[in-house]
Amino acid sequence: MRVLVVTVVHRPDDARIRQRQICALLDAGHTVTYAAPFSAWGVKPSPAENLIQIDTPRSSGIKRMKAVRALPALLGDELDRADVCLVHDPELVPWLLGQRGHPAALVWDIHEDTAAAVSMKSYVPALLRPFVRWYVHRLEARAERHLHLLLAEDAYQERFSSPHPVIPNSTPVPVEVAQPHALRAVYVGRVSKARGGIDLIMVGRELAARGSKVSIEVIGDADTDMIGPLTQANSDGDLIWHGYLENQTALRIIEGSIAGLSLLHDEENYRHSRPTKIIEYMARGIPVVTTSIPLARQLVEDNHCGVIVPFSDADAVATAVEKLASDLTHAGFLAQLGHEAALRDFNWNEDKKDFLSILEQWTRQ
Repeated sequence: MRVLVVTVVHRPDDARIRQRQICALLDAGHTVTYAAPFSAWGVKPSPAENLIQIDTPRSSGIKRMKAVRALPALLGDELDRADVCLVHDPELVPWLLGQRGHPAALVWDIHEDTAAAVSMKSYVPALLRPFVRWYVHRLEARAERHLHLLLAEDAYQERFSSPHPVIPNSTPVPVEVAQPHALRAVYVGRVSKARGGIDLIMVGRELAARGSKVSIEVIGDADTDMIGPLTQANSDGDLIWHGYLENQTALRIIEGSIAGLSLLHDEENYRHSRPTKIIEYMARGIPVVTTSIPLARQLVEDNHCGVIVPFSDADAVATAVEKLASDLTHAGFLAQLGHEAALRDFNWNEDKKDFLSILEQWTRQ
């Protein structure tokens, strides 16, 4: 297959897009053209055989359509040569709908509950949010009629009238992992207030106040309003902020940690999504400490792989982390159960076979 992959929102080295899906396509011998905002994100294209990379503008803030309007000139005849066009942003769906009748399979990979996510976008005025949510639902209905849909979560099915294939946000799971031993609790992912960014700082401060030997280490980009607090917390010694690291590098670094933190707030967009970071912690044999977001709670309770803590409760998180640090045998037991579950149920090494099979099937229709 020749596959055209397009995003104007995500980092070009996004784990789901670049490190999982595109790598799976290339490893299977397919040719990929990848259009993404390399320069805007400060990411250098990574050369690979059978991979063409095109730099696009980035869609951000209120000026979201400028990047979409630039696509036809940037892509040239890449769409005409493609067997599959796979897009990852709702901004690109109207453009993709405009290609109806094209012989390529036109695919939208839906990463989140898009309508619910609108309520968390600071650039959308509160008065406009009901209209934007209505527009998103209408866009999803049109996309269902005219495009192929991939869903990142089973829970997203309820937004559509027909079932669609689910390609979960799983991760490659090593067969063997280190036992928890390093006195650090880690966080991997973008840092925002809604994702518990301030809570991470408060947990680090609480552990320091207790004289704990456990440190908090944070790996990931940060929203603009979190950069200052994280920088100050790093300077004060409340936590260690590594900034952004490529996903596989980050996951190697956190191996052996005594806890993986997922401190999401109770936002609508998070209630229907299984936090990818929890899967990543399980895959690397790290006990999970998570707030009670429904799918996160279910994941941890069903697999007995961690601890549930209240929302925005630094004291409870610090206590949970210290208990794991004081009983490495129990931490190892939780870690083992989580790793076994990830290996069995959330393993990209298996899920990628479905991803490839689905795209190949759609090209034959």
